[in-house]
Amino acid sequence: MGYVTWSGPRRARRAGTAAGAALALLLPAAVPAAAEPAAAVPDLDGPSVVEVLLEDRDALDRLVDLGGDIARLDPADGDGFVAQAVVSPFDLEAYGDAGFTFGEVLYTEADAEERIEEREEAIARLRAENGPHDTARTLAGTDGLEVLRADYFEGRNGAFLSVEVRSDFGQAENFQLTVERDAGPGTEIGDGGAQSLGRFVDVGVYMYHRGQAPVQERPERIRVTSPHGGTAVAEVTEWLPDPRGPGDPLPYTDFLNAYMTPGELYDRIHQIAQEYPDIAEVIELPHRTNGYRRHAQAILGVGVDGRNADRGVVVESLAYGHEGGNDIVVDLLDPGAPDSALSVDVAGGTVAVSLATDGGGAVTTTAAEAVAAVNAGAGDLVRAFTYRGDAGNGVVLPERVRADDFLDAPDDVSREPAPVYALRIGATRDGSKTGVLGYAQEHAREWQTPLVTIETAERLVRNYGIHDTTTELVDELDIFLMPSFNPDGANYSFHDVPLHRKNMTNYCPDDGPRDQWAVEQGAQWGVDNNRNYGAYTLWDGYSGASFSCTGGSFAGPEELGPLSQPENRNLVWLVDTHDNIGFSMNIHSSGDYFMWSPGAYIAQGRVPTPRPTAMQEAYFWQSSASILGAIKEHRGTVVTPARTGPIIDVLYSAAGNSGDHLWYENGIFAWNFELGQAGFQPPWDEAHAQGMEYANGLYTMLEVALEHQRDRYRPRSAASPRAGAHPGPVEVAFEANEPAEIYYTLDGSRPDFDSPRLEASGVRSALETLTIEETTTVHWFAVDVAGNVEGGYDPDGGARNHRRGTWTVTG
Repeated sequence: MGYVTWSGPRRARRAGTAAGAALALLLPAAVPAAAEPAAAVPDLDGPSVVEVLLEDRDALDRLVDLGGDIARLDPADGDGFVAQAVVSPFDLEAYGDAGFTFGEVLYTEADAEERIEEREEAIARLRAENGPHDTARTLAGTDGLEVLRADYFEGRNGAFLSVEVRSDFGQAENFQLTVERDAGPGTEIGDGGAQSLGRFVDVGVYMYHRGQAPVQERPERIRVTSPHGGTAVAEVTEWLPDPRGPGDPLPYTDFLNAYMTPGELYDRIHQIAQEYPDIAEVIELPHRTNGYRRHAQAILGVGVDGRNADRGVVVESLAYGHEGGNDIVVDLLDPGAPDSALSVDVAGGTVAVSLATDGGGAVTTTAAEAVAAVNAGAGDLVRAFTYRGDAGNGVVLPERVRADDFLDAPDDVSREPAPVYALRIGATRDGSKTGVLGYAQEHAREWQTPLVTIETAERLVRNYGIHDTTTELVDELDIFLMPSFNPDGANYSFHDVPLHRKNMTNYCPDDGPRDQWAVEQGAQWGVDNNRNYGAYTLWDGYSGASFSCTGGSFAGPEELGPLSQPENRNLVWLVDTHDNIGFSMNIHSSGDYFMWSPGAYIAQGRVPTPRPTAMQEAYFWQSSASILGAIKEHRGTVVTPARTGPIIDVLYSAAGNSGDHLWYENGIFAWNFELGQAGFQPPWDEAHAQGMEYANGLYTMLEVALEHQRDRYRPRSAASPRAGAHPGPVEVAFEANEPAEIYYTLDGSRPDFDSPRLEASGVRSALETLTIEETTTVHWFAVDVAGNVEGGYDPDGGARNHRRGTWTVTG
């Protein structure tokens, strides 16, 4: 099963559902009822988010196995669900044939286009606000400078001066400003030294110059000088003068102005590294993507909706569109004479196909014959195939079409294989500190997810040295932030098909009724990167992915196996190379979920991937409470208990996902955010709020990691009822003061790490109990997540300072 999406030149789209969809996606979540669908089959112009009504979990599994692209899942009445799925027009027939029923249309491409317009308006507003404020001076060739702030502050790492200045030439040129300062009262400007300010650009808009430098004395005044001749003098103010202030709240927050493209995201992290080289650097990951590029196609004889498929001819360039494919012209010519033979002539970039005619001069060439002739006569320039594997028995019509790759991004978006970057933040970046990873935009259409990484990065570097907690995080952790995991797909989503999920690599064969789609009709090619990892995969028999090359959860070609995609190999390289990484957050949208492993199961018998131990599960839950509490602080967003927990328990099976790979292959505590309940591309105010609140959560995950690194406290355990005489049988329950494993023996032997371990009695359940039916001595010890052992006991040594108790059964 596959689906396609429209791309190519922008066109008018129906907006009938747009306002209602936007409203529906902004309303607070409610438990929907499995009501009668609004229409038996929705009328879709392009890929849209549509409700699919499911009677039970078996139906959910069938939808996932069909390649269903599920954005969110809600319980309905009884055992049913309402899935919000991305559905294209070509999916409708297949879903209907499979017995699925549709509900409301919630989101369309028209809504996404409103987000693009909103972004462009925001950028225009920012340009106006931050443009020249002294036009006369600019025209005269000198620079007008406006000192926005000059702040002196003291932190644990010394005293600093932070300066922000706006320049009239800042948008047009990249240059530095020089700041000279005095050395306190009675001294001259310059006596206290000088520092440089770098240019800060956001979403392509110059904001101001900024910089921070250590100082020996508190300056009173500064003078800013521009290479364009401008100068400005300003008084220095004191930031956080109250000594009780540092530590809470964060002094600098809110660095988000608009949705950002991959290029803008990468520019931002490079700026951060350039401005804060002592605590930040950019890592270029080793594997370049396939690139934001496609082969050009000329589609002849067939309508957008597949009408006249039997006479459809698709001709695809061997070269990528930007490398000459877009210059190819295919011309099906009526020779205008009877009894003409079919022939092909290539002149430059034009493939001229002179069609065969009968004795009356009527064209007789079928689509299949035209395809064969083009492949034989122009095979070194193009390849041809019938539309969607049709037999091609229809007679073609004369038509002239220029090939096109139907990619609408501006020229400054490279079509070549793209580098992928991560930002590394930490005062010590040698692998000796606990590593923490946050990565976003595995799925291209999730535009708000990178905002979380950018806001977090800016908070870390801008508050370092003046905010106690931030300084501790940067000093004691090794932090990796990857804002755009899948830049090719993200560019395609921004500029072409907003609801595109995957990367852009086409693995579809030339034939097959539901495999090869024409790009003009928005081929939904590409691999779902979050199904292409190496743990518990589709290849291993786990559910939640597809081998259909146009399916929403396409795991990659079956013959290539897992980790076939460069994006996936980049993440694996990152965690394998930096094996100090112990915590990670995969940032997705949407639905306000907070999840961890297990993330997949075998459908037959619903056999899950191995569940965490009781200690690990308790640690996931304990840490999640802190992280979700921080999210709630921003505006009261509550990620509900029903949406918190292992992936397979709160959502569905997702074979080969990244969280499972990091957990099972690398031993990383790997969480998954699903931001917000307003869709993949909510209005900016909502996206901004989600970026801020989930940055709170990611920040707190850093604190969780730091606490783990510093944990030197031994756990303490207790048994209930206490050892002694009890009427039998006795159910003995154990608990610890923190998440811990409890190892035990019942035969009098000394317990160690090979001894039995108490497990959870069920999903989301307490520890199992020991049933004692005759007098028994239990020997045990507890060990916490950080490896601290109760009482200093050494399980591998010879001492016997473990816990023990004897339960005497009476009666």
